[in-house]
Amino acid sequence: MERNAQEELKAHLIESSEEFRALAVQHSEFARKLDALEAIPHLTYEEELEETRLKKLKLRLKDQMEAMLSQCRSQVA
Repeated sequence: MERNAQEELKAHLIESSEEFRALAVQHSEFARKLDALEAIPHLTYEEELEETRLKKLKLRLKDQMEAMLSQCRSQVA
């Protein structure tokens, strides 16, 4: 049940918040790029650096999105 409520809140923020929507789009883009890198059997040094950079950026975006979700939850409660 909690998972469903979280997904509904995310959907609401994607519809209503341009900032959240932009974060979600960027997060998806980083995930897509990471998937492409992870499909490569042997990464070059530069590709490894890019993979690490993308993971950090993706995590930062996730943290920002979680903060917005938490703020929205506290306003509703």
